[in-house]
Amino acid sequence: MSQPPNQPPQGGFGAPQDPRQGGFGAPQPPQQDAPQPPPPPQGPPQTPPPPQGPPPGAPQPGYGYPQQPPGQPAQPDAYGQPPQQPGPYGYPQQPAPGPYGQQPAPGYGFPPQQQYPGGPGTPPPGSGNSFKGKPALIIGAVAAVLLVLGGTVFAVTRGSDDDPKTPVAQPTGDPKGSGSPTGDSGSDSGGGADPENLNAGRQSGESKVLWYTQAPDAPASGADAPGMWITDKAAVKAAYKQVFAYNLGDGEAAWDPITFPQKICAVTPQKSADDKIVVAYMGGSSDGAKCNQLQQIDLGTGAKGWTASVAKGGLFDSTLDVELTITGKTLMVGRSQSGTAYDIDSGEKLWDKTRFGDKCFPDAFAGGEKLFAVASCDATGTNEHDEVQQLDPATGKAKWTLPLEKGWKVSRFFSLDPLVVYSTNEDKKQWNISTFTSDGKRRSQVGVSLEIGAQCGWAILQRDLQGCSGVAADADTLYMPTKATTGANEIVAINLANGKQKWRVKSPADESMLPIKVEDGKLIAYVEPSYDAGGQVVSIPVSGSNPKPTKLLQNPAGAARVEGGFFSKDLDWADGRLFLSSTRLSGNDQAKEKLMLVYGK
Repeated sequence: MSQPPNQPPQGGFGAPQDPRQGGFGAPQPPQQDAPQPPPPPQGPPQTPPPPQGPPPGAPQPGYGYPQQPPGQPAQPDAYGQPPQQPGPYGYPQQPAPGPYGQQPAPGYGFPPQQQYPGGPGTPPPGSGNSFKGKPALIIGAVAAVLLVLGGTVFAVTRGSDDDPKTPVAQPTGDPKGSGSPTGDSGSDSGGGADPENLNAGRQSGESKVLWYTQAPDAPASGADAPGMWITDKAAVKAAYKQVFAYNLGDGEAAWDPITFPQKICAVTPQKSADDKIVVAYMGGSSDGAKCNQLQQIDLGTGAKGWTASVAKGGLFDSTLDVELTITGKTLMVGRSQSGTAYDIDSGEKLWDKTRFGDKCFPDAFAGGEKLFAVASCDATGTNEHDEVQQLDPATGKAKWTLPLEKGWKVSRFFSLDPLVVYSTNEDKKQWNISTFTSDGKRRSQVGVSLEIGAQCGWAILQRDLQGCSGVAADADTLYMPTKATTGANEIVAINLANGKQKWRVKSPADESMLPIKVEDGKLIAYVEPSYDAGGQVVSIPVSGSNPKPTKLLQNPAGAARVEGGFFSKDLDWADGRLFLSSTRLSGNDQAKEKLMLVYGK
């Protein structure tokens, strides 16, 4: 629901939501037969307390504009720009100069918004990774990582950092997957058209369930099911210790599942141009095991390619967890304070990204269309700040470097090309969304009144730069969902040239509508199911000032319970088919969880 221009937002983008109130990304009461969240551990939450609002009856500030005490100077934004005096509704009357003194485009200079620091949206549990961050924080976080969400708590315990082997790429001797799951890997996650008759009662014109697959057995504490890759022949999915492939047409196995000796701890969200991915799995089962074993996989055949062990870095450079991305032919493996690049085809080590500049340690990477590194600089000194670099994927050399002002942290990338950065200031309880040109100059700053309902994974103890779904962008426009408060939400198109709103489109149902991707001049969006109606896929023309959604799929009501029963999910749209897959397995043997669900005509 949009806010009137003279009222402050209710909570702000990224504000913590009361789990009882719901909202996109918030934990929902499970439906019948829906998977249950994993059991809670003990210990205090790691999230900071929410910011306190003004006392009842106190004057309210204009939307998003941080008010200053009398006689105090205005505070700069994430890129060091002092906000101008506010005009109507809190907007500055004149644009402020950019971070390097350049004059911005019209509309630039909207002040950073007040918000609860951290990642936008309320993520489903289990979607975060282990700690990755500063040296001082690593020391206190090695014993236990505690995540809390709406009364459900998750514990992740890891030991100290061992010495893994030096990275060596080598053939495995096993050209195919290792056959059906065995032992504690559980179910064969077999595919099938519609054995439960989810298409019963399907009305004329509605889509149908093409096929779906059961999730494999998982530990009682739950397990991650990261990644979903769609090729021209198969849909491929990782879950716990296995990677499965299903024929697009009927959901039958495209190749034998690949089973790993330990649980999968990271995957490349992208696939290479010739359908290669890399999976990381744990080097052992003990509390001190590291996420340091790499395996390349050919999605077309299921053949296992090169393997490597990720070497640990310096004193505080941990492989408790790693992040993987693919940019062109370069696989980037990020540790807690550095990264190593490999050739995706051969596994040959290409270069390392280590400490640089003013004690800058790269602690997060983002890849896909382009490759970026984010570093924490001078973490124990007086000039503590973040820096963003675009890297040449072939050499690792920085193409440009962008320092942020002290106190501002890079939290998310909403797009890589064009680059759209979401940053937060914990002390000021503010956020900022800015977009940048190809040479690292700030292009615009988002200045739209809305509460954003993007779905983002946990990023409490480490950055998860690409951990948000439900956001899309093209060369000129950012497409953001609003947070549904009552009734339908909206998708807002934001002009990246000036940060202003182009249009808003309301969801055609009383459920949230979320951007998936832009293709052929149209925004493809997904409308969530309700208890008595299936979800929808709609297309929205990206041009014009008042576009209308066109329904591409209306999913059958008979499958609504299953469609809405994913505790957390990934979405994709390809060749007229809607793919939904679980990103977290509950481990509840009675839940009969679905791993993937596919709709089409």
